[in-house]
Amino acid sequence: MDGTDERIFSELRSNARLSFSELGRRVGLSTNAVAARVRRLEADGIIIGYTVIPGSSSATTSGGLEVFIDLRLDAATDNDTFAEAIRPIREIVDAVHLTGPFDYLVRAVVSDTAALNTLIKRLKASCGVAQTQTRVALRPTPAPPLP
Repeated sequence: MDGTDERIFSELRSNARLSFSELGRRVGLSTNAVAARVRRLEADGIIIGYTVIPGSSSATTSGGLEVFIDLRLDAATDNDTFAEAIRPIREIVDAVHLTGPFDYLVRAVVSDTAALNTLIKRLKASCGVAQTQTRVALRPTPAPPLP
């Protein structure tokens, strides 16, 4: 990791929702150059995911369903293609690449079971997902405070 990578990492730690164009502006790179660096940081395991820390008015506290979906990608879908395909899906809170029988574990918040069904259909139809296994969170357990 060079100095530019460290600046990119720092900016994303502060705000992981920055667009590539805004991130590039902040670190002095073009949109394409910063996107390539972020993808390399992801591929190298420096960045392993993006997350949301829910506040008191989040869907998980206002009646939404928090679900965990194990996903197996179809043979034609690679990790980068999958990551790009799920990026615009607002229900997905987090996705982690796994070892074992499934390729990814996705955490999502949906309004109800009908919305969950729609999400699973979308993952299979347009994100390269071949198989899913879903679990619904019954109640959250408070996480330890961040350092």
